[in-house]
Amino acid sequence: MKQIQSLFNIVLGAFLIALNIHFFLSPNMVGTGGTSGAGIVLAQFIDLPVGVLMFTLDMVLFILGLILIGPSFGVKTIFASLSLSGMVWGLEVFLPLHNPISHDVLIQIVIGTMIGAIGVAMVFNEEASAGGTGVLAKIIHKFTGLELGRAVLASDVVIVTASACFFGIQIGLYAFLGLLIKGMLIDRTLQFFNENKEIVIISEHSEEITQFIVDDLEKGATIHSAKGAFSNDQKEVITTILGRKDFSKLKSYIQNTDEKAFITVHSMNEIWGHNFKSVA
Repeated sequence: MKQIQSLFNIVLGAFLIALNIHFFLSPNMVGTGGTSGAGIVLAQFIDLPVGVLMFTLDMVLFILGLILIGPSFGVKTIFASLSLSGMVWGLEVFLPLHNPISHDVLIQIVIGTMIGAIGVAMVFNEEASAGGTGVLAKIIHKFTGLELGRAVLASDVVIVTASACFFGIQIGLYAFLGLLIKGMLIDRTLQFFNENKEIVIISEHSEEITQFIVDDLEKGATIHSAKGAFSNDQKEVITTILGRKDFSKLKSYIQNTDEKAFITVHSMNEIWGHNFKSVA
């Protein structure tokens, strides 16, 4: 079931990227990086669809990623890459665009890049890449620890420079703006997907709440004793870290169990250690 969900998320992410390429970037000849940007540039000199050019470039970079990152990344990435190239090609065949959908290039770049960046983040969140310089970004991230959005930015600068050289400085500036938006939004979207909550609970029903966390949510918790400064009473304090869905379930349970419970919640963007990211 998890594998099916993962593949569905990859396909949906690739579809969002394809929408950005076909409806916003390609008609305006704006290459904001990646093999899509390279394909848009090359399509002006090679009489082939952008989707076909993307597929060829993706295969070269896929082999590089397979060697440096490993087979598990490679399997998902080739699936995402083929999905994206196929969708772009399909849109070119069945919904061809000969002119931009609007005269305002700036708003097209902003909206299209936002759609595409969410798609890239969805694919990255499944430990894959939609191919292209996303593979280079994953390699940079693996060996340097640079955040993925910034790694994408670094690996796409050459494509943006080429766009400026072939299509003019104005198009190059639009491409650079799109690249900045994409890099920042990828990181923010990934943080949203992977955000955990640290929940601290003080309740007269601490034993029941702890049992719910351990048995129903199948998560861990830390319990320590504390003394109230005002009441001078001894209390049990429960601390646990949960994802968004589990936190919603816990909140509903506590509301039904102890309406007087005292709860504080902190957003955690990065956690290392047991059951989370490996320290090594």
